[in-house]
Amino acid sequence: MEYFIQQLLNGLTLGSIYGLVAIGYTMVYGIIGMINFAHGDIFMLGGFAALIVFLILTTFLAGIPVALALLVMLIVAMLVTSLWNWTIERVAYRPLRGSFRLAPLITAIGMSIVLSNFIQVTQGPRNKPIPPLVNDVYHFGDVTISLKQILIVLVTSVLLFVFWYIVNKTPLGRAQRATEQDRKMAALLGVDVDRTISITFIMGAALAAVAGSMYLMYYGVASFADGFIPGVKAFTAAVLGGIGSLPGAVLGGLLIGLIESLWSAYFSIAYKDVATFAILAFVLIFKPTGILGRPEVEKV
Repeated sequence: MEYFIQQLLNGLTLGSIYGLVAIGYTMVYGIIGMINFAHGDIFMLGGFAALIVFLILTTFLAGIPVALALLVMLIVAMLVTSLWNWTIERVAYRPLRGSFRLAPLITAIGMSIVLSNFIQVTQGPRNKPIPPLVNDVYHFGDVTISLKQILIVLVTSVLLFVFWYIVNKTPLGRAQRATEQDRKMAALLGVDVDRTISITFIMGAALAAVAGSMYLMYYGVASFADGFIPGVKAFTAAVLGGIGSLPGAVLGGLLIGLIESLWSAYFSIAYKDVATFAILAFVLIFKPTGILGRPEVEKV
C-alpha cells in the first residue's frame, strides 16, 4: 500500500506539470479553434530560460535565497515565453487566420521545429543538468514526499483557480468567451478580437513557462528535445479532459501522470506511453468530447 501511495504522489506531481501545459493548449483551441503545436516547445523554452537565469544568479549572487532565486527564474521565464508566443501569434498565425484550416496547423508545426532547432544550436544538443534547488523531504512511514512535489501541486492548484477566475469572472474573460463563440459578432460589439487572442497566447505561454520551470526544478535537467514528448502528452491531457475546459485540462494531466506512474511501477516502463494513448483512445470512443468537454453546437 505504501508503494502504491508513493506512486500516486509521483503521478500527481507529473500530472500537475502536464496540466499546466494543457491549459495553454485548451485556451488557444477554445478561442480560435487551433492546435498550437509549438506550445510544447514554449514549455521547453521556459525551462531553458529558468536554467539560464539560475546560472547567472549562482554566478554573480552566490548567496541568494532559494525562494528568491525560484521567483526570479519564474518571472523571467514567463516574460521570455510570453514575448515569444506573442511574436509567433502576431507573425505566423494572425496572417493565416482566415485561410484554410490546415495552414495554421502546418505553420504551428514549423514554428515548433524552428524553436527546437534554435535551442539546439544556441544551447547545444547535450542535456543541461543543475544541482538540486529544493532538497527538503518529509517521511510518513515508508512514504516520502519532497517539498518540490508539494510546491508543484500547490502552484498548479493556485494557477488553475486564478485562470478559472479570469476566464469566468473578469471583463477579459468575457471578451475571451465572446470571441470563442463568435469572433465577428464580438468585434461588432466592441471586443478587440486581435488583442484578446494575443493576450490568450501570452497567458498560455506564462503557464507553460511555470510548467517548464517546475519541470527543471523537479528533474534537474533541461534538453532541447523536452518540448516534443511532454507537449504531445499535455495535448493528450487537454483532449482527454475535454478540449476547451480548464478544469478538464488539469484533470486530464493528472490522469495521464497517474497512468504513467502506476504503469511504470507495476508493469513495463517501456510501454507507459502505449498505455497512456490506449486509455485515451478508449475514453474517446465512449465520450468523444472528453471527460469534461461540451459538445460543439453547429452554427447555421
